[in-house]
Amino acid sequence: MDSIPRKRPKSESKPPKRNPKSSHSPIRSLLEPPQSFFPSKEEFIKLLTVLLIACAVAFTCSFLAKHLDSDPKSFCDSDSDSVDSDLDSCEPCPVNGECHQGKLQCNHGYRKQWTLCIEDGAIYESTKKLVRHFERKVCEAYALNECYGTDTIWVPENGVWNELRRNGFMDNLDESAYNFVKAKAVEAVAALLEKRINANGIDELKCPELLMESYKPLTCRVQQWLLQHIVIVSSSCAMLVTCAILLRKIQRKRRFSSRVEELYDQVCDFLEENAVTSNSADSNCEPWVIASRLRDHLLLPRERRDPLLWTKVEELIQEDSRIDRYPKIIKGEQKVVWEWQVEGSLSLSKLKKRRETQKKVRQISDSNTILQDNYNRRIAEASS
Repeated sequence: MDSIPRKRPKSESKPPKRNPKSSHSPIRSLLEPPQSFFPSKEEFIKLLTVLLIACAVAFTCSFLAKHLDSDPKSFCDSDSDSVDSDLDSCEPCPVNGECHQGKLQCNHGYRKQWTLCIEDGAIYESTKKLVRHFERKVCEAYALNECYGTDTIWVPENGVWNELRRNGFMDNLDESAYNFVKAKAVEAVAALLEKRINANGIDELKCPELLMESYKPLTCRVQQWLLQHIVIVSSSCAMLVTCAILLRKIQRKRRFSSRVEELYDQVCDFLEENAVTSNSADSNCEPWVIASRLRDHLLLPRERRDPLLWTKVEELIQEDSRIDRYPKIIKGEQKVVWEWQVEGSLSLSKLKKRRETQKKVRQISDSNTILQDNYNRRIAEASS
C-alpha cells in the first residue's frame, strides 16, 4: 500500500517581520535607556518634598548649634573707653543701662530685653496717669475761674503731689520707682503746662489757653458764646418774635373777617325767611326782628365779649339796601328792629345754592339728551 504524502499544517506560524530601521541600527537600540529609567511625575514631587524638608532641618540645626553652643559675649564696661575696648570680645553697653564686669543693669523705668534696655510698660502707664491728673487738675481750675470765678488760675504744684499721696495713687510702686516716675512726670508736666515761682517761693502751674478751652463745661461755653454774639442773637430773637406776632395778627384778622361774613349771611337768611313766613296767610309772626335778640341768638357766648365783632356785622347790615333799620317801641322799651324789604328775593347764600342746583340739573338734562340722540340714531341705523 502506497504511502500517502502528508501535507504540512497551515497553522504553522510565519517568522515575524523585522523592522527595517531596527535591523539596520542595532547600536542605537543598545544606547537608548529603558522607559523605567526616568521617575514618574508623582515620584518626582515626592523627591522634591523630601529634599525641601531635609534642607529646612539642616538649616534649623545649624542655627540652633550656632546660638546655643557659642558663649554669649559679655558687655563692655560703661566707664571704659569704647575706642580702647575690644568690640570683638564684648558687646557695647546699650543706652539707658549700666554695664559692670560684663553684666548689664538697666536704669529705673527700663527692663532688659536681649541686649537692649527698653522702657517698662507699667512705669510708662503710671507716668501717663500722673501727667493726665496734673493736666485735669490744673486746667479744670483755670476753666472754673474763667466761667464762674470760683477757683484759681495758678495751682501750687506741691498741693497736687500731696493730693496724689493721700489718694494712694502711687502705692503700687516702691520708693525708687516712685522717684523715677515723679521725675519723668515733672519733665512732661513742665513741657505741657506753664510754670512759675511765686513771691513765697512756691512752684505754681497754669494751663495754656487753648488747652483750657477743652475743659470748660458745656453751659459755660454756651453762655460765653451768647455774650460774644449778643447783638446778633438779640436782633435775631427780636425779628423772630416780631414775625410771630405779625403772623398771629394776620391769622386773627382773617378769622375775624370770615366770621363777620358768616354772621352777615346768617342774618340775611334769617330775615328773609322771617319775611317769607310773615307774609303767609296762617302766620302771626312779625316781619321785623329785634336786632339785640338776633345778636344773642347768633353769637357764641365767648364772642359776646367782643363788641367789635357785632359792630362790623351792623356796618354790613347798614350798607345793605335790602334791610331796613328803624326804632320801635316794644313793651314800653325802644328797640332797634331789622326788616327784610325785598319780596321774593334771595340772599347770597341761597342764590349760590340755587345756581349750583340749576347747573347740576342742566348737566343731567344735557346727558339725557345726548343719550336719547344716540339711541334714536342707533334705531334709525338698524331700521335702514
